[in-house]
Amino acid sequence: MQNNTKNISKVDPGIKPLDIRPAWKSQPPEISVIIPARTKTDNLATVFRQLSEEHSGPSMEILLVDDSDDGAGDVVLSLAALSPVPMRLIHRGPGERHGGFGGAVLAGLAQARGMWAVVMDGDLRHPPVLAPRLAEIGRSRDVDVVIATSRHLVSVLSTAVAKAAFPRRLGQPSDPLSGFFAVRRAALDLDRLRSAGFKILMEILVRHPGLRTVEVPFPTQPRQAGRRKASLREGMTFVRHLVRLRTSLSNRRAISSPKKWLVHAGAFGLVGLSGLLVNTAVLWLLHDHLLDLPYLLAAALATEASTTWLFVLTETLVYRRVKPGTTASRAVRFFLLNHALLALRLPILALLVDGLGLGVLLSNAITLGLLFSVRLVATDSAIYRRAQPVAGESAREAIRVVVDVASSASASTGVTLKRSSDLARYLPYRYCVPNVATIGSQVRLAELDYFRAQWLDNNTEIQIRVGPVGSRRPLPRAVITQFTCPPAIEYAEHLGRFGANFQISLGEKIEVVVSPSLGRSPHVVYTNILEALLRFVTVSRGAMLLHSACLELDGVGVLISARTDTGKTGTVLRLVREHSAKFLSDDMIVLHGDGRVDCFPKPLTISHHTLRAVRSDELTRREWRRLWLQSLLHSRQGRQLGLSLSHLNVPIMGTNALTQRIVPPPKYALDRLMPCQIVPETKLAELFVIERGAHAVGDMSPRDAMSALLTNTEDAYQFPPFHQLAPSIVIGEDDHLALREKEREILAAALRRIRARSLATPDFSWADEIPRLLVPRPTDDWFSPRRYA
Repeated sequence: MQNNTKNISKVDPGIKPLDIRPAWKSQPPEISVIIPARTKTDNLATVFRQLSEEHSGPSMEILLVDDSDDGAGDVVLSLAALSPVPMRLIHRGPGERHGGFGGAVLAGLAQARGMWAVVMDGDLRHPPVLAPRLAEIGRSRDVDVVIATSRHLVSVLSTAVAKAAFPRRLGQPSDPLSGFFAVRRAALDLDRLRSAGFKILMEILVRHPGLRTVEVPFPTQPRQAGRRKASLREGMTFVRHLVRLRTSLSNRRAISSPKKWLVHAGAFGLVGLSGLLVNTAVLWLLHDHLLDLPYLLAAALATEASTTWLFVLTETLVYRRVKPGTTASRAVRFFLLNHALLALRLPILALLVDGLGLGVLLSNAITLGLLFSVRLVATDSAIYRRAQPVAGESAREAIRVVVDVASSASASTGVTLKRSSDLARYLPYRYCVPNVATIGSQVRLAELDYFRAQWLDNNTEIQIRVGPVGSRRPLPRAVITQFTCPPAIEYAEHLGRFGANFQISLGEKIEVVVSPSLGRSPHVVYTNILEALLRFVTVSRGAMLLHSACLELDGVGVLISARTDTGKTGTVLRLVREHSAKFLSDDMIVLHGDGRVDCFPKPLTISHHTLRAVRSDELTRREWRRLWLQSLLHSRQGRQLGLSLSHLNVPIMGTNALTQRIVPPPKYALDRLMPCQIVPETKLAELFVIERGAHAVGDMSPRDAMSALLTNTEDAYQFPPFHQLAPSIVIGEDDHLALREKEREILAAALRRIRARSLATPDFSWADEIPRLLVPRPTDDWFSPRRYA
């Protein structure tokens, strides 16, 4: 995101605001409320009075842009003496009113002093009391734009046309033409913007595709005074605005050039056609000519041959320039993608053959043709996406985020949150995580088997039930909604109640309701929902759920931190097997501020080569055979493919849940793999942040250690919808930002009692080096860097 450091006076260099009520504080305000006025109205007094009533919160200024000829600015001058809010006036004469409403907003943005700028009308259609709230929501959720969306869209046709013209840039917000929004000024490059008509938000979103957005629904009030902006002339201006934006983007993006795009799609289509011929030939040989195999099995085997053919030609002919990653990583993702599409093709193939009576070869060709566009988009976005995109061309997140500030969820959005009394009472699986929470669930949570506590009753602190969640109607994209009163969260995907949806009520008890399709994938319920909740519940209990492995080695508590897929699990297995280390955790640990840790022995996610490396022979032959496929699907490349698909408008939670239901992740408890001793707690003395590289070891300052641990912890929460879910979590009186700050304080207090070191090896030999380094620390050698060879 670019900072607004350019010469913003280029927007309108000759206009300077008049301080009609200067601020009494020397520092700039946090919020600038920009109100364009085209006519003198009596509503300005009401708007200013209501804004003044909200002045008790963040510091604020009012910036009126006067485009009127009937003295709207005089109204401001008469009201300034009565208002406690600093006010400034920009008067644009008849020759300076370029761009209409959009030009007035840009003039206000150029002169605004607040970190956040709120744009609103002065005719009371936009509730003034909501203006500072928009900026506060944007700050608390760390986004760039907060759009106040009308619950009853007026310009439905204009919105549909705009979304059709820019499906990726305007597809996420429900009302990209809103005239009521807050924007973080540092996220804007005003030199990119051009004023035209009154759809300035559309201009901002299209010109800045990487802006993170949130929506806040509000009821539109009838216009009290003034004339409507919409007219035939404004309609033509809107059409010209769309055409100009679409044309300018086509010139900027090479891939969006019609000629180049057609060449690219044509090459992909020709390669796909050759793959169709290979697939059909192999299917004919296996089903009709040589082996007489069942047509579904033959189609699956034919996919193996055609996928290999397609990958070779795609690599050499379609994407000939620099490609992201290695050939092996792209091959794994390519095969995973085509096999995921195979899972979609086979039911359609069976329907065409057995249901409609079509021939096998014809039906197979139809299914391949139907999925061509899906394969083109997925291959382009998830496998061969450019590592260095054009500046400003990053895609907007696929999940739409809504913050509902109304007093009742059902009254505001029509969403009725499920109550526990509406669902089955009994919670057959109950767990007690010491110093964290008691949990009752209708879904078995294998990750918490160590904490099974069947002696608990149903009155647990966190309760998970299965029930219908979400709208009965399909949705155009996934939506996560935060309700503020009472605090609650709902996530709903494209397929309505058939989707992988969930609801969370954040009261004295945390009640989670997951849809039936999501409840059939317990690993997703735990990893994507419950563990995110446990992270912040743990903070409210005065501890931290830290992403690190923990062992007790020769009586010394050792913490091991690393980025995902570095080799931490293999190191833990070797330390337990070869050095008789006592086990506390491999993935998450409960850390206290005094340096104590409580065990959190989740099952380990292991791979085929990890078990070979530690020479474990505890698995059966069937488990070894299954482990190969599990390791491939749940490898780094598989996760990268999933993360890439999450940026597309697909039901990512449903896709993840279905995948893990068909091929569960390779998770085994440590005592299932080898003899070990699990200890409930220990006192930390050593921290090793391990990484790959040339042999090196060095002390880390508490600040560097904290940065590394927080980075590695965030790395474990990459998969959606965590980044949309976390800012919506409220525990007691603490919102997301307060919980994050407490988390940092706990970690900082613990690190003051621990020696932290970085350890790099090129050959995965951390398990050999760590025991050698567990020696007493010289009293005068706290931060001196050392090298180990």
